[in-house]
Amino acid sequence: MAVMNLVIEMVNKIIAKALNHRQSRALLDEVDSQHSDLLLHNKVRWLSRGEVLRRFVACLEHVKTFLKSKDLNYPQPEDTEWLEKLHFLVDMTSHLNKLNESLQGRGNPALQMLEAVLSFERKLTVLARDVQRGTLFHFPSLKDFKEAHHDHTLNGDYLQGAIVDMQTAFGSRFCEFRKEKMTLSFPVTPLETDPSLLSTFPVVNQADLEMEMADIADKDLRVSKFKRLTAELEDVTRQKAQLAQNHKWSEIESLPTPEKLVFDTWNALPDSYMNMKTYAFGVLSIFGSTYLCEQIFSNMNYIKSKYRTRLTDERLQSCVKIKVTSYKPDVEKLTGDV
Repeated sequence: MAVMNLVIEMVNKIIAKALNHRQSRALLDEVDSQHSDLLLHNKVRWLSRGEVLRRFVACLEHVKTFLKSKDLNYPQPEDTEWLEKLHFLVDMTSHLNKLNESLQGRGNPALQMLEAVLSFERKLTVLARDVQRGTLFHFPSLKDFKEAHHDHTLNGDYLQGAIVDMQTAFGSRFCEFRKEKMTLSFPVTPLETDPSLLSTFPVVNQADLEMEMADIADKDLRVSKFKRLTAELEDVTRQKAQLAQNHKWSEIESLPTPEKLVFDTWNALPDSYMNMKTYAFGVLSIFGSTYLCEQIFSNMNYIKSKYRTRLTDERLQSCVKIKVTSYKPDVEKLTGDV
């Protein structure tokens, strides 16, 4: 955290003042830098930390030159131990950003988000082993630093300890969710679930739930629905990965969400399995993240600005509903009789 704070301080010294900012951009343009400017850290958006660090490292030599020209004394960029931590932080924030991005977006069930977190915890073990061996397969920035400073020996114990501490923090923070993994997976794989291991819902009769789960287990028509659901979820995940690799973000938005596929499957079941349906819908109603809340606040700030200060709360609420809803009205049909 100390490294991050110092980077932000140096960037602010350059960007916060208009004259310094113009001169730094002129310097980067003069030396044909791959980046034309530094990035200012936005505390509201956590993802910006990784981008700020990555851009700072890419322009580090030019940043040092500019700071010296302004008599701004920062000895840390000349210290190899500090630089080691900086490059390590660049790689770690990159891995964390990938996790963060996988948790964004609407329509992601809590199970999918939990699986992403648990998967990242396992990856931390791989990262710690990579640092311990000194191979740095998953630390490209740190590897570049090591190759540029042959006489410097990496502090493997410190780096590995930092990763282990992060893994411990993840394990502690998400331990309660890990205990509920069976419950969270129920909407997707109810036939593989032991009802005695499920958390109880007040509106669901546990005895009837167990009987319904026993009844559905040998009904081929019902079983095939959940097998098809699994195949559809895998297919959507595959398509999303392919489109993301090709940067086709608009086409990703048109894909059915995992949540919709699960809801459609359960809605197709008859009401004779009402306890199972109620339990599944209860689990699906669990918010896996604060993404939707943050999106609503962002849209609210966009709608109500200094140019629209006379919006009443009632009209603002209506505007927000229109902005965040996934419902698409048939405008032609609605205006047909006009």
